[in-house]
Amino acid sequence: MVATVTESNLGLLRSFFFLCPMFHLKNIRKTTCLFLTVCLLMSPSLAEDQEFIDDFLKREYSLAKPYRGLGLSSSSQWDLMGTAMVTPDHVRLTPDLQSRQGAVWSRIPFFERDWELKVQFKIHGVGKKNLNGDGMAIWLTKDRMQNGPVFGNMDQFVGLGILLDTYPNADKTHDKSFPYVSLMLGNGTLSYDHDSDGRHTELGGCTAMVRNAIYDTFLLVRYSKNRLKLMVDVDGKQEWKDCADVTGLRLPPGYFFGASSATGDLSDNHDIISMKLYQLTIERSLEEEQEEEDVTVPRVDDMDQFTVEIQEESMSGVQFFFTVLFSILGLGVLAVVGLVVYGRWKENRRKRFY
Repeated sequence: MVATVTESNLGLLRSFFFLCPMFHLKNIRKTTCLFLTVCLLMSPSLAEDQEFIDDFLKREYSLAKPYRGLGLSSSSQWDLMGTAMVTPDHVRLTPDLQSRQGAVWSRIPFFERDWELKVQFKIHGVGKKNLNGDGMAIWLTKDRMQNGPVFGNMDQFVGLGILLDTYPNADKTHDKSFPYVSLMLGNGTLSYDHDSDGRHTELGGCTAMVRNAIYDTFLLVRYSKNRLKLMVDVDGKQEWKDCADVTGLRLPPGYFFGASSATGDLSDNHDIISMKLYQLTIERSLEEEQEEEDVTVPRVDDMDQFTVEIQEESMSGVQFFFTVLFSILGLGVLAVVGLVVYGRWKENRRKRFY
């Protein structure tokens, strides 16, 4: 973006250049003048960048403070479920208590092709490490408001799940360090296996110290041109760290955003502070537009586990019996009707001869 200098900025520049000769050291004078000039030139550019971001914020799909009427008003764009409750600072999905499930779901189906979701969240509790659980998840799925075993959502879901797992169920010697953030795509036939911490259905992930963090914790999901990138910022460095990158990932339109959490014998507080959805403006060539296809079931190109085979259902014994029975009855009715019609025709023919 090319920086522009307003009339007021030019006036400030003249003032700074007038003051520059007051410095006695030549190098200090030049450095100071250069620094001030760059700051003035960049200030309008930064403002324009901020306006660019705000213009593409999709408020109807975003959840942020203040949470007015959330889950209560008919005009609200989000629903609460289970133990989820609203506070002035966050939406608490589950408290630090055992056997709780809670969720928040968007009411509006999502149809954008290119988008970016930024989530600020907080997971915290009094339990020691590996004595807490179970975790939370961010969703973009076909079905909404469904309780279930996958971090408070249904199993064999259809759509996208970003899973923040804080407790290792599998052997502690495996190659994952917890807390662990992972990516899963469901097509209605895949189940999340808690015993293996979802290893068999994971598309990518990373370790992220999101529990009891002293810094604000964020994750970012960016989807464009059938490529999905997952990034995290949990170290207070204001930098995104790559977590997962999947190409050829295809999502149908009309799904719903949501967030859910669950606790079992172990527990934690699981809070959503904000979910902000941005529309991305991505240019596509004519060839790319022509290659776009209508997707009805989520999948990843060239991955066998996403190939759904539709098999014809075989007829059960009961169905076969009733099919044969009704076929015989139908034939019997047709035979009776035929005999009655034939008898009347024969009688009418006999009367003509008298």
